[in-house]
Amino acid sequence: MIHPFRANARVLLASLVGTSVEFYDFYIYATAAAIVFGPLFFPSDSSSTELLASYGSLAVAFVARPVGAWAFGHFGDRIGRKSTLVASLMLMGGSTMLIGALPTYASAGIWAPVLLCILRFGQGFGLGGEWGGAALLAVENAPEGWRARFGMVPQLGAPVGYVAANSLFLLLGATMSRADFLAWGWRIPFLLSIVLVGLGLWVRLKLTETPAFRAALQEAPPPSVPLIELLREHPLEVLGGTFGAVACFAVYYLATAFALGYGTTTLHIEQQTFLLMQLGAIVFMAISIPVSGWLADRWGAGRVLSWGCVAAAAAGLLLAPTLQSGSLPVIFAGLSFALIVMGLVYGPLGTWLPSLFPARVRYTGVSLAFNVAGILGGALTPIAAVWLAREGGLIWVGLYLAGASLMSLIALLALGRKKRAG
Repeated sequence: MIHPFRANARVLLASLVGTSVEFYDFYIYATAAAIVFGPLFFPSDSSSTELLASYGSLAVAFVARPVGAWAFGHFGDRIGRKSTLVASLMLMGGSTMLIGALPTYASAGIWAPVLLCILRFGQGFGLGGEWGGAALLAVENAPEGWRARFGMVPQLGAPVGYVAANSLFLLLGATMSRADFLAWGWRIPFLLSIVLVGLGLWVRLKLTETPAFRAALQEAPPPSVPLIELLREHPLEVLGGTFGAVACFAVYYLATAFALGYGTTTLHIEQQTFLLMQLGAIVFMAISIPVSGWLADRWGAGRVLSWGCVAAAAAGLLLAPTLQSGSLPVIFAGLSFALIVMGLVYGPLGTWLPSLFPARVRYTGVSLAFNVAGILGGALTPIAAVWLAREGGLIWVGLYLAGASLMSLIALLALGRKKRAG
């Protein structure tokens, strides 16, 4: 008997390659926002003000993501998953490449940050349709008993994209001076994204539609406006799915974007050193994602996510003691634990969110819940964390994460109770 992964190798590769490309594009922006975009596009007398403005541009994509979720979800539920996934990949890849060609504030004045935010919106719009489609591509092709393990494959795009992005930044930092990196070196990761997008398109153009989408079309015509049908018939699932996914975004952006900015500007840890620690810590996330998929097929995705939220609250309480310890091994241990937790609250999402919605509105439902959660847990988190750390200390940043995790846990338990009652 052929192993399910081998029998569906092309589908799983397409879901993984696509999300790897998308998250590579997204992470090079997050890294650049933490280390170079402040002085280049938002110059100020205060480094913390520059960092806040830079993180503000990072948040623009999260505002765009629900809009992209609606647009791509609409067509994904009406005309199919394949064409929608190709379009989302092209949009985000094109926006990323153009960021690498932008003039800075020194040469274009106020137009530089304006154009940066417009292209950042394009990135977020594309990603709004990417994750949901990739998750459905995997889950809707999964054999019985393998949904969570198939659903975690596109989630692996997060650590793959992160390692590719930050490894490139590390290489550039090691081979060129700070002046050259600020002048032109930061552009290279953005321009290189076109190569990765080409690879993703080559894989995705060979796909066929998923069995679940074909079956839904045979049962009834597609909804004329999927969003209206979704909100009319499944409002509690949209609301619960959104808040259930908040914790994963909060954990990730505190352990990566915020920690990098705080470590290099406030703790004065060398940039290369901190990036190396984060690269080492992300390996633990890459391990915990498939472990969480295996556990979710055994115990249920909702149960694994619930325990992950409890662990995320603990990670929040450990944030201040580890980052302020002054010990690099302790800081690395704290980052590693946070990213292990990230795998536990991220890996099962690819199965849990699709399980909340019927196939005819599933693309819209999954994309909308995931991307609105991105605003609540991701867009606001780095900005709030910088402000909380400056005004009240790092302990308040940890309490912020614990509160976000508790919010997700309540949503998970409420939806689980509703499902059992049904």
